[in-house]
Amino acid sequence: MKILSLLVAASALSTPAIAQTQAPDPARLKATVEKLVSFGTRHTLSSASNPKRGIGAARAWAAAEFARISKTCGGCLKVESVSERFTGPRVPDGADVVDVLAIQTGTGDPNQVVIIAAHIDSRVSDVMDFTSDAPGANDNGSGSALVIEAARVLAAEKFDGTIVYALLSGEEQGLLGGKLLANTAKARGWQVRAMLNNDIVGNTTGQNGRIVADRVRVFSEGIRSAEDAKAGMTRRGIGGEDDGPSRALAKAIDDIAEANPQIGLDVFAVRRPDRFGRGGDHTPLLEAGYPAVRFSVGIENYDRQHQDLRVEAGRDYGDTVKGMDFPYLAKVTALNVAALRTLARAPAAPAVVSLDGALSMDTRVFWDAVPGASAYKVFWRRADAQDWADSRVVTGATETVLKDVVVDDHFIGVAAIGKDGAASIVTFGGMAPRK
Repeated sequence: MKILSLLVAASALSTPAIAQTQAPDPARLKATVEKLVSFGTRHTLSSASNPKRGIGAARAWAAAEFARISKTCGGCLKVESVSERFTGPRVPDGADVVDVLAIQTGTGDPNQVVIIAAHIDSRVSDVMDFTSDAPGANDNGSGSALVIEAARVLAAEKFDGTIVYALLSGEEQGLLGGKLLANTAKARGWQVRAMLNNDIVGNTTGQNGRIVADRVRVFSEGIRSAEDAKAGMTRRGIGGEDDGPSRALAKAIDDIAEANPQIGLDVFAVRRPDRFGRGGDHTPLLEAGYPAVRFSVGIENYDRQHQDLRVEAGRDYGDTVKGMDFPYLAKVTALNVAALRTLARAPAAPAVVSLDGALSMDTRVFWDAVPGASAYKVFWRRADAQDWADSRVVTGATETVLKDVVVDDHFIGVAAIGKDGAASIVTFGGMAPRK
């Protein structure tokens, strides 16, 4: 892996000037997507050096956008690119995969990191065709625009934790940018609290003509990909198939959406890591043991995904701007921004939550103290339910007793709460370590 110097292309200056606001701007999002489309193709194997066409020009423009945003807040973003060479079925001759990062360093514990990411590369019907126009407006100009817009909205704010805004290459060639991001996080020792992957987040009309403009899907795994055999045996003994860190993250995002009805989005929390038989750049983060979810539209139009530009029998194929809904994309951006604000301000989640209550009508709950936590919130629900039903705030202590809550019949978890009320994701409670 290597860090690259930034190439700021002259094309960066051609983005239309749109008034800055503190909320996601549909017009700005549209301008960003149109700019990304203007590079012709963003295929990972396209030119890395042409200043006007190809993946290199698109990455340089995106880096320049991050740099421009950083300038407005006195250098609050550190903009860099990281690179690693990959070889595989879709890169048979090898390719240097480059991720563009803008890092907003936290003022409290900067090693606690929240990542918002999207892949910037595009493709057509033949995944190896790197010369044809591949506009990639929705897949995934929408996610890339969202990440840049989130940086614009949040850049002037201060957070205890670090936010990493990441634009990834190589997704269509085998989730390579996600692998590079996971490798970067591990090499730098980041304690990743959450990774929000945004992929296909800008349309509301499905292939069947149905319109879904008030819902976003959030995909999450329940059982950790990185779970080893010992942890698997423990989980089978105590439950928790619906309470891994990524599932807890999805539930937290659902709660954030409900707490912000002005955004106008319902979270459809899909209980699988991604769409059926498919994957995204959050997958390598999951495999590395980090909590990660995927945001995607409420309904997809497959005529506009991975398609050559063409018209057949009066039917349009290809991923163009006209298939997008930018007010909807602004809503998905707003939800991501709200999630980032909470997660980057909150303390870390408790490392371990333990339960003691066998052969008792009450359950004792105790957990590791979390630096920066001013309180803790204990959640519980019946063991035949999926969502938390009851809760209690605990201050000045790292344990509590739940009277008349039988451990055999309930699931229990704990979140840490910061001084401004921001809460971590919930850590699922299990058996106390044997002494």
